[in-house]
Amino acid sequence: MLFGLDGVEVGILIVFLTLFAGILSGFPVAFAISGAAVISFAIIALLDGGGLLTHFAIDTRSEQYQQLVAQGIRPDDISTFTFPDLPTYGEPVFPQGWETALDRNVSFVVNRMNERVLAGQSIETLLAVLMFVMMGITLERSRIADELLTTMAKVFGPLPGGLAVSIVIVGAFLAASTGIVGATVVTMGLLALPTMLKNGYSPELSTGVIAASGTLGQIIPPSIVIVLLGTLAGDLYSTAQEERAQAAGCTDALTYLGEPAVVSVGTLFQAALLPGILLAFLYGAYAFGYALLNPSKAPAVRFDDAKSGEVITRNEALFWFLGAPAGLIALLIVLMQVNLVGSQSVIVDSFTDAGQSASLRTNVSPECAASMQELHGEEAWSAALAEQATIDEFGGVEAARRLLDDERASIRLERIADAPPIGTGIAIFALFAGLTLALARGVAPSRPSLPLIAGSLGVLLMLLVDVLLISAVTTPGATTLLIALPLALILYGMNKAAHRLFQNEVLRVVFPPLVLIVAVLGSILGGITNPTPAAALGAGGAIMLAAYRKLQDQGRSGRMVIWTTYAMAIMLIVGVNFDMRMGRETVLFEDYIAFLVAFGAFIFAIVGILWACWTLLAGGVLSPVVRETAKVTSMVFTILIGSQLLNLVLISFGGEHYIQQFLESFGDEWTVFLIVMLVLFILGFVLDFLEIIYIVIPIVGPVIYGGTFDPKWVTIMIAVNLQTSFLTPPFGFALFYLRGVAPAAITTGQIYRGVLPFIVIQMAGLLLLALVPGVVTIVPNLLD
Repeated sequence: MLFGLDGVEVGILIVFLTLFAGILSGFPVAFAISGAAVISFAIIALLDGGGLLTHFAIDTRSEQYQQLVAQGIRPDDISTFTFPDLPTYGEPVFPQGWETALDRNVSFVVNRMNERVLAGQSIETLLAVLMFVMMGITLERSRIADELLTTMAKVFGPLPGGLAVSIVIVGAFLAASTGIVGATVVTMGLLALPTMLKNGYSPELSTGVIAASGTLGQIIPPSIVIVLLGTLAGDLYSTAQEERAQAAGCTDALTYLGEPAVVSVGTLFQAALLPGILLAFLYGAYAFGYALLNPSKAPAVRFDDAKSGEVITRNEALFWFLGAPAGLIALLIVLMQVNLVGSQSVIVDSFTDAGQSASLRTNVSPECAASMQELHGEEAWSAALAEQATIDEFGGVEAARRLLDDERASIRLERIADAPPIGTGIAIFALFAGLTLALARGVAPSRPSLPLIAGSLGVLLMLLVDVLLISAVTTPGATTLLIALPLALILYGMNKAAHRLFQNEVLRVVFPPLVLIVAVLGSILGGITNPTPAAALGAGGAIMLAAYRKLQDQGRSGRMVIWTTYAMAIMLIVGVNFDMRMGRETVLFEDYIAFLVAFGAFIFAIVGILWACWTLLAGGVLSPVVRETAKVTSMVFTILIGSQLLNLVLISFGGEHYIQQFLESFGDEWTVFLIVMLVLFILGFVLDFLEIIYIVIPIVGPVIYGGTFDPKWVTIMIAVNLQTSFLTPPFGFALFYLRGVAPAAITTGQIYRGVLPFIVIQMAGLLLLALVPGVVTIVPNLLD
């Protein structure tokens, strides 16, 4: 026995000490992890072969052990931590020799690589990492941060602490568009820190707000951290809950929990949205409050603004920028609630719906029934029994059956009669047009309003045509012809409105990337698609936006980019509203026309995207973007492979199981979770989030995901915790990034003092999420 420690404990120490030594050695982290796996296994095998490592295992043949099993205690719940007085016996950490363990590890490596890196279910989600990275790097190279910082400084600078507040807003914006902490901190450090210091801001507030705002990319979607955590959390939660259900005497997790044991990356994006916004709000509130208490250290700053002489009164601003948009959105919500706006689909399925089953499965074993009563409560179990009794009384759950032609026709007539007079698509387009026209009026209230009035009349006329002339069975071609005149008026008004909007500096800078962010996040949060296609949309949109910016810098026209964007919009709109299946027995003439239009738009969009790529390549932008994307992505996947090797080393001598037994010995879920959070926080001082996610989470995941906590809440708590470790002295990575670009006059001590209030805010945010889990779960529940 070495140092009086159990052999497995010594093995665990060797693994992590070797890992830390490899990381601190200066070698690339991705290779240091793989090297640490090989070296640590060799050291443990050498010590074990020399008889220096002894593991004390419980003697399962002893009378005391048999008595515990006879009392109904599961063998998996019996360990040296829970029952330290049980008889033990010494054995090598590799009972069958290190050669057998090595042979088994090689087999596991092949399976793990195939499952998690090459062809597993999570590989599609991991591809989203590549495209989100490309999206972020492309937007960074397109000088979005430069213009955002300049514009927001002009808008908020005149307020107390306005520059600091603008940093928080830009940090949140860059988090939602790039999601790369290092790039955000470095960019804002280079651009904003000199300006803040020049205008009298204290070094502590300046460095603190930049470092903290830069870390928002850890939590605000689309976050790479959330994507990587989500791919692990789904597997860990599903496996852990299956084991929990079987331990409770049930056949599967669906029976025991009453719902599928599933958590997706899209759901985690929904869960992370509100906590990310909350943290950004707390940062901004602190900066504003600090300025009010210390006006000399965060003074108001006015910048020379070369805007037009347009004067907007407070009442005009309140009405056009707040009142009118809020009124239009509220009106749409009300109309949807009273069924005046909604889906006009009259498609009838070929089969009936299956009958409603009970809220919980009740036909289970007595042991499972007792466990389910304990989990869900007596009231829920009694309700499920009553529901099942009613279902049995009427002959059981009605199975789905094929509908007769008469039944389908009758159901279709009912849906036609019940269809709302205004379709969802037309209503949303009318809302978008109305918001655009209202904002354009507010931006330039003194300019002629006739074009905007014409656009507004077009919106009203389109809605009137939809109510009077368009029904649920009107074909898309006929609908297009009927709304052609109102649509022409709307497009005329929106064209004039767009010119006015883009003459406003704030809207010109914020609107294009904002649309891209809304398109990417909206498609994920709305459940339209999963993160991988959304990431592809984001990468393509970022290329288009960067090409437009490059053309503007070169004094060239960006019309090709705009036309390409229109072509993509036409392709999507036509594809959604018309039936593009040309292999049907009967194809309407309007569908042929729609197919040709959509195909033409598709060809034009492809040519436009290739032209945008050529523009960036010729401008020296695309090559570094591709190289940097390849570098970051290869690092992620290499760390994934190395971490699998390290985990297999732990598994080979029982280290992973030993750690899990230690955590489970505490019994109380909250105690275990707090210990894990503390360990993650401390490890965040020396390990990057990638190493923590791929090395530590698979070890502790089966414990923290195997209890009663909501997996979404657990995952977001981990993400916020990792974000906090980015800020914590002396090893916070955000501090290193900022130190590297800060002026020599800024001391490391000032940076450390600057981030302390934001660390307190992070801790307060974690405490709030712990006490009020609804902050995490409310958005997924609403969108479910």
